[in-house]
Amino acid sequence: MLFAFSVAPTTADETGSVSAAVADALRVVRDSGLPYELTSMFTTIEGEWDEVMPVIKAACDAVAEHSPRVSLVVKADLRPGHTGQLTAKVDRVNAQLSAD
Repeated sequence: MLFAFSVAPTTADETGSVSAAVADALRVVRDSGLPYELTSMFTTIEGEWDEVMPVIKAACDAVAEHSPRVSLVVKADLRPGHTGQLTAKVDRVNAQLSAD
């Protein structure tokens, strides 16, 4: 299962940046040992419900250290029994594009 999420503080630093808070959230994801990918808007983690949801909660807790209010958006691709989809889904699309 893939879980794409975006977590951010509702308050920014003096430059308007939230990167320090997001970096703290990503440290939680990285330290979880689960496969993940960081993009400019979301972090996608691959794993089962019981593995991923505590990581997302801990990432929110890390961001809450920066701000009294936290915003969280989660999107999930729930396809039990399929692993390696973090890259396999992209590979399938690229294969279709190569066929053009």
